[in-house]
Amino acid sequence: MREALSGLTTRGRSFLAAAGAAGLSAILLGEKDLLRIALLLAAVPLLAALYVSRTKYRLACSRVLDPRRASVGASARVVLRLQNMSRIPTGTMLLEDRLPYALGSRPRLVLERLGAHQTSTVAYTVRADVRGRYEVGPLVVRLTDPFGLCELTRSFPSTDNLTVIPQVTALPEIKLAGEYAGSGESRARSVAVHGEDDTATREYRHGDDLRRVHWRSTARVGELMVRREEQPWESKATIVLDTRGTAHRGEGPASSFEWSVSAAASIALHLRREGYKLRMVTDTGADIDATEGDGEGALLDYLAEVKLATRPDLSRLMERIRRRSDGGLIIAVLGLVTPEEAEQLAGLRRTGSTCVALLLDSTSWLQLPPSQREAAQRAHEASALALLRAGWRVVGAGHGARLPALWPQAARSNQGFAYRAAMAETVSTGVQS
Repeated sequence: MREALSGLTTRGRSFLAAAGAAGLSAILLGEKDLLRIALLLAAVPLLAALYVSRTKYRLACSRVLDPRRASVGASARVVLRLQNMSRIPTGTMLLEDRLPYALGSRPRLVLERLGAHQTSTVAYTVRADVRGRYEVGPLVVRLTDPFGLCELTRSFPSTDNLTVIPQVTALPEIKLAGEYAGSGESRARSVAVHGEDDTATREYRHGDDLRRVHWRSTARVGELMVRREEQPWESKATIVLDTRGTAHRGEGPASSFEWSVSAAASIALHLRREGYKLRMVTDTGADIDATEGDGEGALLDYLAEVKLATRPDLSRLMERIRRRSDGGLIIAVLGLVTPEEAEQLAGLRRTGSTCVALLLDSTSWLQLPPSQREAAQRAHEASALALLRAGWRVVGAGHGARLPALWPQAARSNQGFAYRAAMAETVSTGVQS
């Protein structure tokens, strides 16, 4: 009863205040009828509090998020299912699901009377413009009397997590040479890429079947060469995400880092759905295998919460890539890179592998004076040139650039032309925006 009295609403407290005023006036004026009115005014909220405090509801609640992973800017539907487990019908209930500020204001839903063992479902939508993992709940149920004089609060302890992943953009299909590595399932398209002249061979050993002699390689090398046993092939790709705080500019959803995270997610999902064995590494120590099990989910969950690193270590990143990389395709989504750092990254390219750098001019996310803009542009082009000389494919990106338009440039052989064309396009787009 004490809890119920503390739960009196403004209307209930007003009734008690009016009762006190009427009672005091009745005593001073000697009006018995006014005293009866005062007693009635006091009795109504007290009876309402007694009614609410004596109500023993047994409620069960479940929550479903659809989907559990939503893209930035997309909506997710939250469905609440309440069941009255007792034989006592409920009164009108006010439901309030607690949400973090990023998902919007707390929804307040009115649930009408629930009969014995009856179930009812209510739903609402949420939307987040910032990626992350958000806790939804707990659900708070406010019980009230028919006159709205008393209100008690009950809450369910259960919560659910909504993961807001970066925006994923569909990319056009392109053919990337050099993305195949050994020790996987046989793939017919590997022959189309490497051709018969690139058949894996080795020196002749005593006992080898002469029918396996590869005469073209024998003539070229000058000693007897035989074909290896049929070597299976598989598509392998490594996505490198630059999370260095010094490499990115801008703040919030419009920063260059958010553009990079979205680009990495789009490229990773595109390659995975094309059948690649995929892993993602960052300079903060993350190394995610996105192939086994729910690899796509693990990758998206990581990208939903990845943040800029305060103490980046480029050498450790390169060591991690070398340790587990056995050829194939390497795609690095890079922010600002100095020419010296570009020289370091250039060493990742090995024979038989294809390295693609999506190189962001992060300074284009800022408004710079013309002189500083030109200096930043020259430094950016010097870094790109260092990668190009090492055999990397470089795709420049600036503020306002669209990844689907840039992606086909990763397959072009004339990289100098591709890079200049990309830079001209993205810089002009950034100026217009």
